[in-house]
Amino acid sequence: MEYELNFSAADLAQTRFAVSPMWEVVTSYRLLNVETDPPLHRRWAEQVRPRLLSAGLDRGWLAALIPGSGYLADFLNPTPAGPFPELATELAAIRDSSPQNVRADLATIAAKSGGGRARGDGARPAARLRLLHEDPEAVLEKVTDEIQTYWELALAPYWPRIRQLLEADVFHRARQVAEHGSAHVLNELHDTVSWDAGTLRMVRTHCALTRDQTGPGLLLVPSAFAWPRVLTRSVAPDPLQLAYPARGIGSLWEPRATKATDAVAAVLGRSRTLLLAELDSPASTTQLARHSGLSAAAVSQHLTALRDAGLVTGHRAGRSVLYARTAIADALLTPVG
Repeated sequence: MEYELNFSAADLAQTRFAVSPMWEVVTSYRLLNVETDPPLHRRWAEQVRPRLLSAGLDRGWLAALIPGSGYLADFLNPTPAGPFPELATELAAIRDSSPQNVRADLATIAAKSGGGRARGDGARPAARLRLLHEDPEAVLEKVTDEIQTYWELALAPYWPRIRQLLEADVFHRARQVAEHGSAHVLNELHDTVSWDAGTLRMVRTHCALTRDQTGPGLLLVPSAFAWPRVLTRSVAPDPLQLAYPARGIGSLWEPRATKATDAVAAVLGRSRTLLLAELDSPASTTQLARHSGLSAAAVSQHLTALRDAGLVTGHRAGRSVLYARTAIADALLTPVG
C-alpha cells in the first residue's frame, strides 16, 4: 500500500541525517531472530549467534520486544539528539521514556501480528511484556542492561567497520544535498520512497502512516541491517524517522586484507602485523594464539601495544574479551593502488 505525506518547505529545510546505534541494535537483532540466515550478513550472524545463545539473549527482553517482522516498539528508537549519538545517550533516552508511550507501544505490539518465525522461544513472551506494562520505569532498566550486553556481544567488536559504512553514506548524501538539493536525495534513497511537489510517498506493507503522527522535519538514518526495506518511526512531536539501507552493505563483511604487507610488517613487526591480519574477524587472545602460533602471553603483550596505538579495540563478551581492528588498522592493511 502507498502512503502520501505532505511536507512543507520548512520541513524539507529541517531534513537531517543521523547515525543511530539503537537502530542498528533493533535491526540487527531482528535479523538474528528469524529462521533464515540473512544472505548479506551471514558471516557476521554465524559469528554472533552462538554468543547470543550462550548469553540467553534469544529469550530475553529483546526477544519479547523485537519480532521477526512487523511493528517495532517506537520507544526503542528515540530521536537522536545529534548526528552521531553514543549508545549510552540513546539508552538514557529509553530509560526516560514516558510510561504512557511505553504502554501504547506494548498495546500496538499485542494488536499486530509479527508474521515472522522466531528462533527458539523468542516469540514475544507475554509475561515479560506484562511486567513492562505494569512497571515501565523499573523494567526499562533491565531492558537497557540487556541492550548493553547485546551491544558488547554483537555490535561493539564490529562497530568501527559498521560506523565507517554509515558515516560514508551520510557524507555521500550530504554532498548530494549540496549539489542537487534534499528532494533529489529523497528520490535516490530507496525504491519505495519518492518525493514530488511537497509530497513524500512511501510503499509500505506494515503500519499505516499519516502526517499527523509526526512532528516537523525529517530524520534520515542509514542502517547496515535495515536491508531490504525502509523502516519508520512516527511519534509526534518528533520528526518522522526513515531508517534506510546504507550504500555498500554488500561489501561490509568482505575481508579487508588477505595478508599483511611487508611495508606494514617493517614498521610494526611481523608478529603484530600477523595479529592484525588475523583480526579481520574479532577474536579472543586464546583464539589468536591458536591461529598465529604465538604464545598467549606474547599475544596479550602485542595486543596491549596495538590497542595503545589505536589499531585494535577490546570488547568484553562474557568471560572473554574480543579484539577487533580499528578503521586505522584496516587502512594500513589495505593495498595502495
